[in-house]
Amino acid sequence: MSEISVIEVKSADQLKQFVRFPMDLYKNNPYYVPSFVNEEINIWNPAENPALEYSEARQFLAHKDGQIAGRIAVIINHKEERELGIRKVRFGWIDFIDDEKVSRALIQKAIDYAREKNIGKIEGPMGFTNLDKAGMLTMGFDKLATMIGIYNHAYYPQHLEKLGLTKEKEWVEFELQFPEVLPEKIHKFNELISLKYKLKVLEFKSKEEIIGYVDPMFDLLDETYKHLSTYTPISDEQRKTYKEKYFKLIDKDYIVCVADDTDQLVAFAITMPSYSRALQKSGGKLLPFGWWHFLRAGKKNDRANFYLIGIHPDYQRRGVTSIIFKEIWKLFRKKGVKYLETNPELEENKSVQLLWQDYNPVNHKRRRTYAMEINNE
Repeated sequence: MSEISVIEVKSADQLKQFVRFPMDLYKNNPYYVPSFVNEEINIWNPAENPALEYSEARQFLAHKDGQIAGRIAVIINHKEERELGIRKVRFGWIDFIDDEKVSRALIQKAIDYAREKNIGKIEGPMGFTNLDKAGMLTMGFDKLATMIGIYNHAYYPQHLEKLGLTKEKEWVEFELQFPEVLPEKIHKFNELISLKYKLKVLEFKSKEEIIGYVDPMFDLLDETYKHLSTYTPISDEQRKTYKEKYFKLIDKDYIVCVADDTDQLVAFAITMPSYSRALQKSGGKLLPFGWWHFLRAGKKNDRANFYLIGIHPDYQRRGVTSIIFKEIWKLFRKKGVKYLETNPELEENKSVQLLWQDYNPVNHKRRRTYAMEINNE
């Protein structure tokens, strides 16, 4: 009989094993996209991840017959508890072979951790904050993953449901094929909206010119999503970290900013060329030659990913998104991009899903978090 053991990650070598396990598990899978190895390691470093200032976390590795067979991380976000009154153990970074004994042993670690902390609920997969990857894939296993989405085998949700976990939240993702020509009515509507609300699209000659608008972008994110029950405002430390780590990866041409006649930002959107194939070819590393694949993907690519959008509440449902999408369409025509994949959107967030309605969106992926109430008596 196979023996299953689960150990807590304590050393640097074990952390590397934790990070690399899914790369081994999905080695021959054409849809899996690895994360940046160094970025994954830095997630667990308080000097690199500001969320660890208000969170506690542990990582575990499962072994079967002496071989690594699974992993899981458990997290408590104390900021979420203070600001939203939500008290739960988040679990994430969960991967496992198709063996129910392994998945049961991993989920048991999350249950044990919740009981240790006297917390009555576990939920996952999810990260530390709203900006981290979340949701187990339940549809779209034969679709190429993106940098901002979790990929997993079809047996994952089956295992969790057998263990008694149930659906908590659901996200949907869409694929859009941009038209060769925009209808004349869209051009006229854009002119009308721009004149009516005195709006303009900001032109940036260099990435440095955008820096002054980065904080207003974060402010708009807070304003756009604060009505969602699970949203917590982005902290100053998070803003600083995201600016330092991710701003350098963004092509200025893929940022659309809309301002009013006083130069106040009222809407923005960020798309990026799809780097999925580049990550696959590089194995999650920029060096020694991974950067070449990313450089090529940035210059010639027929696919793009939608990352972030923020619209001030005063301008929502007023046609501002049509201005954004016209600019995106112009960019894509210039760059040769034909397909756009949205980021995961909460199923009930219909206002965001309305953004794609004029572009024949195809719901090609779904994902969800699973939860379980824990009896601590």
